[in-house]
Order: sequence, then structure tokens, then C-alpha cells
Amino acid sequence: MKPIRPIYRTVFTSPLGPMSLLADDDALLGAYFVGQKHFEKGFKETPVISTINPPLSQALSWLDAYFKGEMAELPALAPLGTPFQTRVWALLSEIPKGETVTYGQLARSLNCQSAQAIGGAVGRNPLSLFIPCHRVLGASGQLTGYAGGLDKKIWLLNHEQAWCDSPLCDFTTEMRTLC
Repeated sequence: MKPIRPIYRTVFTSPLGPMSLLADDDALLGAYFVGQKHFEKGFKETPVISTINPPLSQALSWLDAYFKGEMAELPALAPLGTPFQTRVWALLSEIPKGETVTYGQLARSLNCQSAQAIGGAVGRNPLSLFIPCHRVLGASGQLTGYAGGLDKKIWLLNHEQAWCDSPLCDFTTEMRTLC
């Protein structure tokens, strides 16, 4: 019988609400806004230990820096997904802070005929913020869905001062104070 590796969990209180962080001994496996679509998918039956290990400690430091508008070294990431999903997530990881791409651009980069297939993989990203799926927009630069909620996507794009072709992305007084 194959031994089950321990999974560790902690909760980070972000300006956008609590985030559940999951890691094994080597890497961060999941970062989810509480209540988002696909929350902790693949870990529901896994026993977890509520304590902070080195990958979680590094993830917490990264999140603190991110929300302060600072840079920090990413923790080791090990998202669990299909080979196609991991290819999409690797490409998402290359989108620089403050920039956006479209699903179609990602599809062309991966030589994929379906922007919808790309969207499905983007939506199942288990590492919110660490793998920046919020930087992906619709074909004409419009806002599209986000597993954590469109309000969070808008906030994150504004926080990063990313270009977004939607009136919703304009800074509001409330968002300026949050950022």
C-alpha cells in the first residue's frame, strides 16, 4: 500500500477575503478563495494537518508582499492537473504583473484550436494569484469569469494596474482605498 503524503493547510486573510492554502512537504498545491468554484478540488478526501510548513510559510510571505504591491520569491508550486491543464498553467505563469492576455492568445501560443478548452483549464487553476489566471480576458479585452468571482478579478487587475478594456476596471474610490 502506497503511503499517503501529508497535506498541510492554513488560511490567509487577504483584502478580498480568506484564502485556503494547501501544501505538501515540498510545494504549494492549492490557493483558493473560500467559496470559489472548484474549491480544494482533488483534496476533499485527503486528510490535512492545520499547521504551517516551509512551503506554506513562503506562500504567506509571498501573499503579504503581493498585497502590499511588493515583489517576493514565489514558493515552489506543484499544481495537480491533466497534462493539458499544466501546460496552460505554465503559460499563465509567464504573464507579467500588470499585463493581460486573451484566451485566444493563449490558445494560439499552445497551438490549440479551442479558446473554450483554454478557458476550462484556466478556470480550474488550483493556485489563485500564484498562477495569475486573473490576467486573462475575453477576445476583445472584456472581463470574463473568474473562479473567485468577477469582483475579485476586477480588484486584482486594478491592484496590479493592469490594462483592462472594461468600464468596471476603472479605479473607483473604494478600490483605491483597498489597493
